[in-house]
This record gives sequence, C-alpha cells and structure tokens, in this order.
Amino acid sequence: MSIDLASLEEPLVQMRRQIQELSDAGEETHALEAELDRLTREAYSNLSAWQTTLVARHALRPYTLDVLSLLFEEFVELHGDRKFADDASIVGGFARFNGVPCAVIGHQKGRDTKEKIARNFGMSRPEGYRKALRLMQMAERFGRPVFTFIDTPGAYPGVGAEERGQAEAIAVNLREMAGLRVPIIVTVTGEGGSGGALALGVGDRVFMLEHSVYSVISPEGCAAILWKDPSAASRAAEVMRITARDLQRLGVIDEIVPEPVGGAHTSHVEAAELLRPYLETALSELMAIDPSKLTAGRYEKFRRMGSFEI
Repeated sequence: MSIDLASLEEPLVQMRRQIQELSDAGEETHALEAELDRLTREAYSNLSAWQTTLVARHALRPYTLDVLSLLFEEFVELHGDRKFADDASIVGGFARFNGVPCAVIGHQKGRDTKEKIARNFGMSRPEGYRKALRLMQMAERFGRPVFTFIDTPGAYPGVGAEERGQAEAIAVNLREMAGLRVPIIVTVTGEGGSGGALALGVGDRVFMLEHSVYSVISPEGCAAILWKDPSAASRAAEVMRITARDLQRLGVIDEIVPEPVGGAHTSHVEAAELLRPYLETALSELMAIDPSKLTAGRYEKFRRMGSFEI
C-alpha cells in the first residue's frame, strides 16, 4: 500500500463524488455506498505507521474546541498565565461533563491560515504550559477533575520560548501533574509530540484515538537524526512504535478509542460519541478513589513504563 495519504483517500473521494452525482437513491447508489464503506474500512484497518501519522495530522481532525462543544456543557474559557501572556495554542477553562464540574485543557491548532498563525500551529510556548498549570491547580483547589486533550507537533522551539524557560515550564507541569490530588483523564486526539504533549499527558487514565500518534520526536526529526534524511520519515515511523496499538502493547496508554469509519475527521459528532463512554467510565472509577491513593496509583502507573522482562 502506498504511504501517501492522498493516494489512500483519492479512490474514496472519487467514489463519494459518484454517489453525490447520482440523483436518486436506487440500487446503484446503495451498491456504491456499500462498496465505499467496504473500501474505507479496508483502507483504514491496514494503515502503516506513517499513514497513521498523516491521518493524525489531517486538517479536519477534531480539535479541543470541537470536542468541548460536543461533550461538555457550560464551558467558560480562562486566559493567560499571570506572568507573561496568553498562549492561544492551549485552550482551557471550566465546564461540566454529564453535569459534573471539571476543568478542560487542550491543544488547539487552527483551521485557516489566520487561525493557524494565531495559535502557532498548536505549538505551545512556556506561557501556554503555565496557563495549563494554573488551571490544573485551580481545579485541585476546588476538587474538580481534569480532562486534557493532546494534539501538538511539539513545544515551540523558538528563541523567545527558550529564553522564557520552555524546558522548565514543561518539567514543572510533569512534576505538578504527578501530585495533583484530583482525577486526570488524558486523551491523545491527533499528534502527541514530545515534551509539548507530555506537559498535558500525566494522567490516571491515558487514552488515544485509534488513528492518533504519540512519540518523543516527529518521524521527520527522527529520520534527520538517525539517517540524515528527513525524507526517510516513513521508515522512522515504523521503527518508532508511535501508533495507539504499539503504545497500548508497551503499556504507555490504557485504552484505544475507536474512530468513525475513515477517521475522526469524517464525523466529529460520531468521534465524540465514541469517546464519551471512555471518559464516563474513567471519571466514575477515579472519582471513587481517595486522593492519596489516586496520586500513589498515578506514580506506580508511570514507574511501570519502560520495564521489560527478557
């Protein structure tokens, strides 16, 4: 199978056009729809790691604000880190999930060029992570569970971000999330890139959407380092073990959330409804645990990662 997403989707796009051009809902239309469903299921059940990466980066993938609007109620967004500025690449605030007051924080990429620039393509600066930390600490103060949604290529590597303490901001988030005395439920919805993802990724439950990826570096970056050739990204993706299936097998994540046929970008509503029961179950289980046991369990969960028997 080709490793190019366009070549993967082109036959599916052409068939959708054929269906749209048919004026009636006769046997021919039904046959084409059945064939489209079959081909889509077949294509998306056999994605390579690189193709999965491309799907995870799809421009129509649901972002945090999309998930918020579909699964949460009464969302009130808060801004700023109270130290430098507001970083629009991370959105967060307080809302209700099935009536339960909670904090919601996540990366936000832009849809059009103007918004992509405003949100820095989902690459956060230190003030974004400090804003997230401020919201998590507020959630702990008021006893509210925290939901985080990860979708970022990675933390922004610009000079200004480094001068303002990018690495320190991420490190503090890791430390503070580890000891937060409220439930933390993490979902990787698209790209989980490096420390930029980990800064929102220390949770009691960590989920990944079926066609998302989670890695210490991008496949392009890995290829550039190992083989001095960014074009070897598809090769790097295969050896890095970045897919949801790989990471569940390695114990990095807890569960894989199925996506609509053809990926979450085909139906935000269906993708959200598929995610809902996972969040509901996790919240119900975690809310019943004593805070001291919650943090101890979180510590043990992350200590187990990377341990193997030979």
